[in-house]
Amino acid sequence: MALVFLLLLAPAAYSYTTTMMQPSSLPLWPRSVEWLRAHHGNWLVDEVEHYYYSWKTPAKGGPQLTSLPTAGLTDASTEKAEARRHGGYMPPPISPVFAHPLPGEGVWRGTGPTVAGRSPVLVTTFRTEVDYPRIVAYVAWFDHTRTSAAWYPGRYEPPNAPIRGPMSVPPGQRWRLLATFNGGFIYNDGNNGSSINGKMYEPLKAGLATLVAYRNGHVDVKTWHGGPVAGPQVAFARQSLPLIIDHGRLNPALNDSSQWGFTLGNAVRVWRTGAGIDRHGNLIYAAADYQTVVTLARILQHAGAVRAMQLDINPEWPTLITYSHRGGLDPVQVVPNYQQPPTRYLVPDDRDFFAVYRRVPGPVTVPFR
Repeated sequence: MALVFLLLLAPAAYSYTTTMMQPSSLPLWPRSVEWLRAHHGNWLVDEVEHYYYSWKTPAKGGPQLTSLPTAGLTDASTEKAEARRHGGYMPPPISPVFAHPLPGEGVWRGTGPTVAGRSPVLVTTFRTEVDYPRIVAYVAWFDHTRTSAAWYPGRYEPPNAPIRGPMSVPPGQRWRLLATFNGGFIYNDGNNGSSINGKMYEPLKAGLATLVAYRNGHVDVKTWHGGPVAGPQVAFARQSLPLIIDHGRLNPALNDSSQWGFTLGNAVRVWRTGAGIDRHGNLIYAAADYQTVVTLARILQHAGAVRAMQLDINPEWPTLITYSHRGGLDPVQVVPNYQQPPTRYLVPDDRDFFAVYRRVPGPVTVPFR
């Protein structure tokens, strides 16, 4: 009987061992969980995560924060003065949720190098819910007139890539790098399609939320109604589940857990990230711990998004990094994540990601060098 048991386990043991020996940017534990998900253990991981994160959900109330995180932020008054002097658009401060806001709460602050005299990347933090006074959202705003966006495959995601590329920010583009942030749900968790420079990476699926960058520099978050591969006018398209905000309103289907990923559905409070577009066509990124899909949508709506999508979730993945260029490329983690280094995306990474660059003349493409 023992021999039969060992023979049955041998294929799984071989698969696990060979997978763990392959190159990876992840520690052993999350790689093991990913392997289990990919080998018919998704249901088990789901159950364990559901109970674990439900147990970890913070109690309502508790002590108030006395200050907010300041990672990656510069002086707020400098950015305000620059906006007045150069006359460009700047988003209004995010209105506080609490009656007595903390210093700098919801105030946009410039980070990284300036372009045309102003910071094209603004970052802020704010407390999200009166019932949970210690939860903080990290939000970034990207000026579409002075930046261009790119999306890059990782080492293993998306699964099929005609051109895998460097799996990191190309060395030849780092001189203009402003920010990077994590991608969306993996392909197997929702048939989330993708396309780069007119090539299909995974077939785009009608009805899914899609972050699209066009060759004319326009960016959008929209429901996809096209074919399985984006046309020549699109630099990249990356999907991740249905829209969570449309026409400025929360998707009424947010209470249907079946649409929001196999891992934790919609109701479990966990790290979640998302991307949206404001009414001026500027891109917004948000991340916060202890979020349901509904509360994540409210954060993006509160930050000015009129359309938005959920990106990756769970504590391993939230990543927002900004870069300064004083004496070399200096990455700064804006979203705290002890499982990922600030140099993530400067070295090959397992998962796909977005990069925000200083805009250069000419059509926007996804450069691989």
